[in-house]
Amino acid sequence: MAGTAEDDTVDVVGMWVTADGHIRQELLPDGRYDEARGERRSAYTGRYTVTGSHVDYVDDTGFSATGDIRDGVLHHEHLVLYREEKAP
Repeated sequence: MAGTAEDDTVDVVGMWVTADGHIRQELLPDGRYDEARGERRSAYTGRYTVTGSHVDYVDDTGFSATGDIRDGVLHHEHLVLYREEKAP
């Protein structure tokens, strides 16, 4: 999911977290995602695709959602998620 200058696709791979840490959404390099909510691991799982800075999600149950990366922040439906920095 890493982008190139040719397609201008934003690199979204990694962990995205709400400011309070309650929701943690991991976007995996293989186009899958795994979302934890509080203590509930893998509360939602499914696949995603990226077009430019737009993200389309399809949950394993068939539910769909969208998101957009704006200024390095993931706006996923009503959620605002921030990229978690990897520890050195």
